[in-house]
Amino acid sequence: MRTGLRTVGVIAMVLLAAACGADPNAGTAGATGGTQGDAGSSDVITIGAALSLTGIQAPLDEPGLRGAQLAVKHLNEQGGVLGKEIKLVNLDGKSDPVTVGNNAVQLISEGAKAIIAPCDFDFGSPASREAQSAGLVGISTCASSPLYNSDNLGDKQFTLSMWNTTMGAAGAEWAYTKQGWKTAYVVTDTFIDYTKSLSKYFIETYKHLGGQVLGEDTYTQGDQNFSAQLQRLKTLPQQPEVIFVSSYMPDLALIVREIRSAGITAPIMGGDSYDDPELPKALGDRFGDDIYYATHSYLSDQAGSQVAEFLGAYQKEHGKEPDTAMVTTGYDVVMVLADAMKRAGSTDGAAVAKAMENNEFSLLTGKLTWSEAAKGHEPDKEAAMVSVKDGKTAFEGWFRPGWAPQP
Repeated sequence: MRTGLRTVGVIAMVLLAAACGADPNAGTAGATGGTQGDAGSSDVITIGAALSLTGIQAPLDEPGLRGAQLAVKHLNEQGGVLGKEIKLVNLDGKSDPVTVGNNAVQLISEGAKAIIAPCDFDFGSPASREAQSAGLVGISTCASSPLYNSDNLGDKQFTLSMWNTTMGAAGAEWAYTKQGWKTAYVVTDTFIDYTKSLSKYFIETYKHLGGQVLGEDTYTQGDQNFSAQLQRLKTLPQQPEVIFVSSYMPDLALIVREIRSAGITAPIMGGDSYDDPELPKALGDRFGDDIYYATHSYLSDQAGSQVAEFLGAYQKEHGKEPDTAMVTTGYDVVMVLADAMKRAGSTDGAAVAKAMENNEFSLLTGKLTWSEAAKGHEPDKEAAMVSVKDGKTAFEGWFRPGWAPQP
């Protein structure tokens, strides 16, 4: 999936980014194409991004880009970083690993000082590998697979997200301890590593706590047919107290509708892929009830004063509230990079990576520390637990599991 080939020219990529929703005239706060002169300018620090604005990855990446744009605007209003203006340049990764890798090469060649990678190991790792090869920090907005570590990707590579070890453990412990659900059934979408590893760590934690997994099944994104899995679920000798479905949109909504249409009322749980505004819309109040998930933040002052301030700034910028907490991941990535550059006193990749390793960051997505590179850059974070009731989301609180499995 990694490539060093430049498949398109600068002008073509700018036009493509504009066609996918980026505004070439949006200035430093926008997803701009830029020129090599802009990127390499001594009074500008360019942050490159290969976030996907089209394809199956877009519901996670596009909101993150909006958040990153707002962070850049905020930083520049405060005087920039190291006395320089911050410029954000995004090239649409198209939900294609090869394109993501090519975009990273393009951005690095034009002078980017750090690379923001997509919110998934499969799609994001090519960008981080290119950043590592160039001696730059790369950071995914919310890739939660434990594969997103410094052992696999290099000593300058990070993810903002909790790993699935924590996300799966948070869901399992919250279900077993807080809700008292002692039996579970697990359905795993096998299309990407994220969904597979999330189920794995949920099951491991749930069993560690004493829970019983009554059965496991698989599904593949794009099948659009859940009838066989549903039949196996319905004919279990004992019905579960909770159903853990590790999948993502658009098929996630189909799976939930099929389960509810069959008259199965057990609570349904999952991870941050549920944090998609299209899910409550697709389910409505008929099917969108008794659903719970672990994610990065919640867009309410209930999640903290920083979130309340962010919501005010976002409302002022866009004239409406954000539609998903995924916007906070992009905002936090930019703010972490800026803070680390300030602490390092430079944009040097090794110095910025050390600053990220050696400090705790208080973010919209909670407090975050990373382990040192020798220990994988494992993120230590708490999860926001969110519910969907009567087609509307609600904040259940911050939750940090007491035990998490080893990756």
